[in-house]
Amino acid sequence: MLLTAVIVVLTYAGIAIGQVPGTRMNRATIALVGAAALMVLNNNLRMAGFFRLVTSRALRRARGPRTLLALIIAASGVLSALFLNDTICLMLTPLVVSVALRLQRDPIPYLIGLAVATNVGSVATITGNPQNIIIGQASGISYLDFMLALTPVALLGLVVCWVVVMLAYPQEFRTPLIQDDIPAHVPYYPLLNRTLAVVVALLVAFAAGAPIVTSACLGAGVLLISRLRPQKLMSLDYDLLLMFAGLFVVTGAIEQSGLASRLSETLSPVLKEGIGSFTLVVGVLSNVVSNVPAVLLLRSEIPTFADPRQAWLALAMASTLAGNLTLLGSAATLIVAELAAGRGVQLGFAAFLKVGVPVTLLTLVIGMVWLSVGV
Repeated sequence: MLLTAVIVVLTYAGIAIGQVPGTRMNRATIALVGAAALMVLNNNLRMAGFFRLVTSRALRRARGPRTLLALIIAASGVLSALFLNDTICLMLTPLVVSVALRLQRDPIPYLIGLAVATNVGSVATITGNPQNIIIGQASGISYLDFMLALTPVALLGLVVCWVVVMLAYPQEFRTPLIQDDIPAHVPYYPLLNRTLAVVVALLVAFAAGAPIVTSACLGAGVLLISRLRPQKLMSLDYDLLLMFAGLFVVTGAIEQSGLASRLSETLSPVLKEGIGSFTLVVGVLSNVVSNVPAVLLLRSEIPTFADPRQAWLALAMASTLAGNLTLLGSAATLIVAELAAGRGVQLGFAAFLKVGVPVTLLTLVIGMVWLSVGV
């Protein structure tokens, strides 16, 4: 057990500093397959120009800095609810930097709005982020049930993001917006139309209760039948998949060694005191070991709760929203910071913190109150 604990600590330390441990995956996992299938779908949308099309059309409607921020938050939040939030950050960060600089605005508030909104928006659905995929598979909660339960939290949370960013950067939103036409983006319509048809079919299948992983794999299979080169269609985020694989191996070792049982015995009394203490523990754990490992560690404990459904939903809510606490709290926020730095815009830890802390606390309170009324 001691040796396992040392390995786990070293592995999570490596993840915390942004390095994926070189590990060999010795078993297939359903959640990993589902994440890969969704990445195929997202990659086809990216190649077709879908994300740039939606965002550019939204941003062209901005008539002031407050509206510009609202459109960025709304677009990133809604898209993150439908697709993996990490993908949305990858697709939209370069566009937000480009638009902000073109309009002679400070990109930082808009980038922070993008980062926190992708996390908040992703709480609404099982396919919004990696930890929700794991929870959806382990809990058996249907896609529609999950969405109806947590969409109100996401919508109210997006409003919180908008208000907090404006309050944190008041000077940015006092000056008028320079009117400059944002170039329209022309997508590749043959691929876009085919991919959107698959997306609609998947959403219908999810709402009807079809297995998410099976449906996503079928959708990915349809999209791979194409004249385009398979190397482009299969351009996945392999670093993220490798991290997934490593985390499954590590958490498997935790369970086999007895560390998981010991952790459950220690945390169980606190977790079961109420939704407030549960949210606090999950929020802290998500920032110590990251949200995906936190979910993997706690998933065996959730079925022992008096109301497992509420506990699964609270786990999804808290582990996702806690990712906005600091710049290092989630992969999505780190992606925004790294891509912005590559374009000469430095999103610092302190700058993010003055938005991340109030957004996290307020959205967690909203989530607790919403779930405590028996949704």
